[in-house]
Amino acid sequence: MAQSDRTRPTACLALADGTVFYGKGFGATGEAQAELCFNTAMTGYQEIMTDPSYAGQIVTFTFPHVGNVGVNEDDDETGDPVASGMVVKWDPTEPSNWRAAERLTDWLTRRGRIAIGGIDTRRLTRAIRQQGAPHVAISHDPEGNFDLEALVAKARNFPGLVGLDLAKDVTCAQSYRWDEMRWAWPEGHKRLENPKFKVVAIDYGAKRNILRCLASVGCDVTVLPATATADEVLAHNPDGVFLSNGPGDPAATGTYAVPMIKGVLDKSDLPVFGICLGHQMLALALGAKTIKMNHGHHGANHPVKDIETGKVEITSMNHGFAVDSQTLPAGVKETHVSLFDGSNCGIRMETRPVFSVQYHPEASPGPQDSFYLFERFATSMAARKSA
Repeated sequence: MAQSDRTRPTACLALADGTVFYGKGFGATGEAQAELCFNTAMTGYQEIMTDPSYAGQIVTFTFPHVGNVGVNEDDDETGDPVASGMVVKWDPTEPSNWRAAERLTDWLTRRGRIAIGGIDTRRLTRAIRQQGAPHVAISHDPEGNFDLEALVAKARNFPGLVGLDLAKDVTCAQSYRWDEMRWAWPEGHKRLENPKFKVVAIDYGAKRNILRCLASVGCDVTVLPATATADEVLAHNPDGVFLSNGPGDPAATGTYAVPMIKGVLDKSDLPVFGICLGHQMLALALGAKTIKMNHGHHGANHPVKDIETGKVEITSMNHGFAVDSQTLPAGVKETHVSLFDGSNCGIRMETRPVFSVQYHPEASPGPQDSFYLFERFATSMAARKSA
């Protein structure tokens, strides 16, 4: 018997193995192909959708209350959503927050991103954990007309993230300066008035809040595109170099990023600090290797142990590749490890102020557990200037 219009699914999610999930579509209409991951964070759906590290991915949100705080311009991590779509258990609730400027559904429609609700996200998350991050196709059609065979074929034809350089797709087109600091009550985002350091930040897909954290420790930041060369970096005469987060396979991005980092290390004694993809880029430049993870780490509740101090930080993570700690060369020390699976979460050179972490210290899930890393970077630059 044919379904009534009221009960007919208006969206579906097709996996490459032929599994199909039906639900209610919201946001933009159309289709998209991507890798499917899940995120366990209880807040921050807007920041997640606009995090450039999610390029080429559709995000399953394990927390059901999505849409409850609406959206606003201040919480965008970049100009437009980068994640290809979102999967949620319940339909988005109406916003109930004093900062809300727009409904999530309207924001997704205006920004051209597809979403599907009414999905058994627990079942889907278990499948991702057991079988690895699948390739999927998502479709939203208000009339409920789906060509399932074609959607499954599109999911199977998605090339995947291995070997894919996505940093070039999300990096800035030209250089720019950044002086906005972290949000604070009641002033909001203040501007840095008396900078102490000049920092060049390489944009592999930089989140705005990372740049705010750099400004908050006194950095006058100049952001350069991902393809910048060592000579272009050093021409700014910086006090330090920052390597940002970003999407895709680090080995693919490394074809142009690694020579730049090696050049900076060979031609200068500058402090270098990397986060997420920047961490992986630094590791590759120092001689290590990276590997694709089964389902990656995506969430705001990941415990990381600082091996050197014994302290445990509650961190925010978003990565599908990891540095293989077994390949770290002599002179490079592992500093942090995940307490979930023992994977590498930080490195440093033993003789120079060059270090990086796999997680996101700017995201504040602890909430301030990891901000010391920005202060460490600033301290390294101050020590170099005083010397």
